[in-house]
Amino acid sequence: MNLFEGGGRDGSKSIKFPKDLLAVLDSKLENISMNRDPAYTEQLLRRSVAVFWGNRLKDPTFYRTMKENRKIEELIVNFISSAATSLQKSKELEGDAWKYELYVHIAQFIKILRECLRLVSHVPPELTAKMESYAEHLAPATEARNEVSPSTSNGAGPSGAVIFSSVSEMPMVKTVAKIFGYTLQEVQQDLSSLRKLCTTKAAVTDLKTCLKNIKIDAPFPGRREDFDTDEAWEHWKHNEVSELSTLLNDMVVQDPELARTTDRQLPRTNSPRPQSTYSFRDNADDGAISRRTSAASRYSLALSSFPPDDGDGMDAEAQTSSFTYIPSNSKRFYKRLMELCIEHDLRAMYELDGDEEVSLEIISSETRRMVDECALRWRVANPYRVTTALDIMKYKFEREEIPFACIPEAMQSVANAAGDLPLDDWSKEDAAYLTKVYGELFNIFLGGLYHSFENLENIKPDEINPAVQIIESIRDTGLLDRIPDFKIEDRFNDLGNRVRAAAAQQYSLKVQELFAAQVGVNRAIPLLLLTDWIEKQAKVFDSRFPDPLFGTLDLVGLVIENYVPLFLNDLETARRRLLEGSANQPTPDIPTQDLFALYRRTKSMLALLKAFCPQLHEDFDLAGYFRPYVQQWLVSTDNMTGTWVKNALAEDQFEAVGEEGHSSSIVDLFEFMKPPIDFLLELEWTDQYEEARFLTSLSKTISKCIEQYCRTVEELFMTEMYPRAAPTAPTASRNFIERARLLTIAGEAPAEPFNFSATSCVKLNNIEAARKLLDQLYVRIDADKVAETLDSAPPIPNKNEKERFLFTVKIISAENLPPNDSTSKLDSFVTLSDERGVRYAKTRTIYESLNPRWEETFDFSIVSSLWLLASVRDRALIGKHDIIGHASLHLDPARFGDFLAHDMWLNMDPAGRIMIRVSMEGEQEDIQFFFGRAFRSLKRTEGDMARIFIDKMRPIIQQTLSRKVIQTLIKSGLGPTYNKLRDYYKQAWGPSASEPLIPLPADEKPKFRPEQLSDEEVTQAIAPLFDYFETNVKVLNDYLSKTTREMVMLKVWKELLVVIDALLLPPLSAEPTDVKALSEKEVDIVFKWLKELRAFFYAEGSGPVPIEDLQNQKYRDIMSVRLYYDWHTDALMEECVRMMQQSLRAAPTIKQRAKSIKAQRNLGTIKDRKKEKRKEGDSSNGEIIMRILRMRPRTSDFIAQQLAIMNAVKSEREARAKGRLGQSNHVSRPSRSPIPPVPSIPR
Repeated sequence: MNLFEGGGRDGSKSIKFPKDLLAVLDSKLENISMNRDPAYTEQLLRRSVAVFWGNRLKDPTFYRTMKENRKIEELIVNFISSAATSLQKSKELEGDAWKYELYVHIAQFIKILRECLRLVSHVPPELTAKMESYAEHLAPATEARNEVSPSTSNGAGPSGAVIFSSVSEMPMVKTVAKIFGYTLQEVQQDLSSLRKLCTTKAAVTDLKTCLKNIKIDAPFPGRREDFDTDEAWEHWKHNEVSELSTLLNDMVVQDPELARTTDRQLPRTNSPRPQSTYSFRDNADDGAISRRTSAASRYSLALSSFPPDDGDGMDAEAQTSSFTYIPSNSKRFYKRLMELCIEHDLRAMYELDGDEEVSLEIISSETRRMVDECALRWRVANPYRVTTALDIMKYKFEREEIPFACIPEAMQSVANAAGDLPLDDWSKEDAAYLTKVYGELFNIFLGGLYHSFENLENIKPDEINPAVQIIESIRDTGLLDRIPDFKIEDRFNDLGNRVRAAAAQQYSLKVQELFAAQVGVNRAIPLLLLTDWIEKQAKVFDSRFPDPLFGTLDLVGLVIENYVPLFLNDLETARRRLLEGSANQPTPDIPTQDLFALYRRTKSMLALLKAFCPQLHEDFDLAGYFRPYVQQWLVSTDNMTGTWVKNALAEDQFEAVGEEGHSSSIVDLFEFMKPPIDFLLELEWTDQYEEARFLTSLSKTISKCIEQYCRTVEELFMTEMYPRAAPTAPTASRNFIERARLLTIAGEAPAEPFNFSATSCVKLNNIEAARKLLDQLYVRIDADKVAETLDSAPPIPNKNEKERFLFTVKIISAENLPPNDSTSKLDSFVTLSDERGVRYAKTRTIYESLNPRWEETFDFSIVSSLWLLASVRDRALIGKHDIIGHASLHLDPARFGDFLAHDMWLNMDPAGRIMIRVSMEGEQEDIQFFFGRAFRSLKRTEGDMARIFIDKMRPIIQQTLSRKVIQTLIKSGLGPTYNKLRDYYKQAWGPSASEPLIPLPADEKPKFRPEQLSDEEVTQAIAPLFDYFETNVKVLNDYLSKTTREMVMLKVWKELLVVIDALLLPPLSAEPTDVKALSEKEVDIVFKWLKELRAFFYAEGSGPVPIEDLQNQKYRDIMSVRLYYDWHTDALMEECVRMMQQSLRAAPTIKQRAKSIKAQRNLGTIKDRKKEKRKEGDSSNGEIIMRILRMRPRTSDFIAQQLAIMNAVKSEREARAKGRLGQSNHVSRPSRSPIPPVPSIPR
């Protein structure tokens, strides 16, 4: 009997018992030895346990060895050896009785081990199963203990008998009977006929022959040439000798008499191998069995016949026929035995109930024990056994006789065998056999994948992952590399080509489906649906197969590699039809949103291709394909500006809706402009340069929209500020009453005061709000980066486009206009028209002035040059407006190419002159230029509207701050009619408890003029102005935003300074003037008025104008008048000459270029420009002195000479600046021209 027939002694890796088992076993055996365990009290058993425990387990060397290898078989073998020695010495047992007792003790020791294993943790399930197998194996011996005795045994004696002679006591023989279809009686007859030949000594002879063959390098069981390396040979030989020795030792333990037999004493026979006395019955269910073979006994009798060679690599002559139990070709017999066993057990499985579980190995545990015993006795190594099982499973799987799960199970057995014994240590034949089986499996499952990819769209990971895992496992072994002309990469490439072909076919079917289902003329819809399908397929494949198959076959990449190029080809084919469909205006066949959706989807397709197929370069010009549609969209958007402005203003009641005091229209307008910007940015155009050009074009549209809004709002504002007269003219009596009501101390009819409305303020707030919103758009677009992109790009080839120039013409003022025949003053405005009489520009009307000041700016975009006629006209209520004078202006790029601002006095025909400032800059297709133009439109509109506020205030200011008021005040005096100065402060800027009222006596009106005017009287002289401010400043304070209010009030302050300046001095000119110098008392009155007005606007820091703006350069110039006003004429001339010389000797300042549009492109650059302007404050005391001298007699020539010098120096400096602009940076500056001579002072 061989206890270890299931493994552990046949070369396979033994299952190790837990580390804690020895300690538990030591305690258990100690208790049994000391009779402390009631379950084990038999005297002989306790003695065997005590001998093993004391002599073996307590031996430190043995204990350490067992602790290191932890082999349960070694533990049992040592117990058997110890127990056999102990029982042979027992006096209670006679003859061979100790043998039967030994079987009982072995069974009891197995039971003890199983009990100990239950007390420890981490017991491998395989070890538990093995121990159960041992217990089952020994059960018959235990049961037969009282039935069989040495005296009644039918064995052949101590040296050659078998222990059992009945088939019913041989489980493996019964298993063989089932497989081969024998009855137990037939097998019993075979067994009886073989009793004399198949003995224990014959088995020992087979084992010793194997040992001898190894020593002499015989073919069986193995020799050096069967292995690739010496290491592999030595490893196999060591294990084989060890296993054979262990088997011999086990048999000797069972029959000690065999130990006394030498090789010479072993029986030799030349008789043929034992044959069965019965031939196999024909089995209709097993077509693979062609003849009967010899039945196998419990001791593994050899099969007498074998089918032809099946390509497993075994040579039929590799073994000799000098064995009793081992067949002539053990491997081939073993394979055939495995086939028969699997066939039998597979048929048995079909008869089981559906709920019963079956093993994936197919063969049952009884069959497995029998087959393993045959392999052990036939010396079939474990590598061949597991390869054979895999080969048979492969054969059955191909014929769909077993499920797929059996293949991984068989391969796992191969992997375990390769883990116990590396493939390099396998024999050549076993490794070649495994290579052949693996190659066939590889082809089988790769072919299955090939056919699975035919239905690419519906393929699921669960369907192919098992096959993929099998293929990867086979590939990772490296055995396929041993097959000649077998390249795994080529096989994977073939599979990849199959995926590509399936993807192309699937795409073609989808295209046919989508275009066949198209309804209407929109050719973009099928393409959009196609991109959706491609992206969906990509997501599905990416989620199903996130990792490449076999590490190299990326299914997503293979699919995208075909889908996207095919889609791009279809897109290119549809190019002409898409262009034609989008060009059908006003309602195109293909909506713009569909075209840009197609752009986004195409961009996504290219991104997919780049992400999954980075090695594939696609030359599709995405930007070039969709560029025409963007250009169409830009034109369409540009045509929408008028609609935007109209819709924004349609529902606007010009009521403040925000903290900044603006109305809804400006918010709505920018809400119309934001979507196009966001749309263009969200396109994420692939070409940055083209995107910059698109944004530049869109900024031009924004500028156009802003200009239209400004023009429309300004027209509404002008209509409100200058309402049309009533249809019926007022009666003469009514006019008389109204004029009489407005009579003042001056004795003449004053200008009618104009009270401002809230809606006018809201319109002005809208312009200021637009500047902030426009600045936000500038930041949103990142216009500076766009401009940088355009500047860094290579120059565009010249397309013979003529350069355009933008002229800025500012009509500043006019002097010495001839009065009309009917009135002493004029209501004048200026028009600019070309040679054909086409009007280009028109200023507002300045009323009742022979020296009007308009300060209005107009732009002219021209290619070459333009002649303009500047005409000053007198507005008439009825009929044509009279022409007062006209002058010509030539806008020539050659003349103004220095890009400087040129102030020009144009003499008009027949009289008077007009001052015009002209500057030029190149008109550019530049985003900063267009934003600057939009900001300048807002700034000009804001300035024009603010000037209307000033124009409405100017008559009151001029009439109040006039020389007539001063003369009346000095001659007749004014009684204290009311005390309102401090009330103005409170009502205009808020009350203050710390401000005392000015006490005035009630009902007092002096009858004569005192010698000295009091401050109260001087202030009361301009009380009507403060009354007017009281009414209107409150409106401005309530309805204007903070920024706009500060701007308007600063302009009011500047207007006050201009009027006061005109009170003191005449304008600078060489012409004689009728203006007389004021007396000292009159000058004092003027400066007291200035002081009170400054206090009003400052309001102790709570006013709208900061102190630095109140005390500007103009204010400082006026304050310097008092210093020079009383000087002698000669002293003034000398001081003027001195200042002129000092100015000429000073280093000439380089004249700055005119304020360009790009310098106003956002709020930041505008603020920087204001800061620079403040720093440029230039003292003009020389001009103040000349203006004072103009009121002195005999000074005209001196003033004319000084002005000529100033003009000459100015011209020279402009020429010098112009020369610098035309020179390169390395050219040195020219030396300064000599100072012109100063004329002598007239006496």
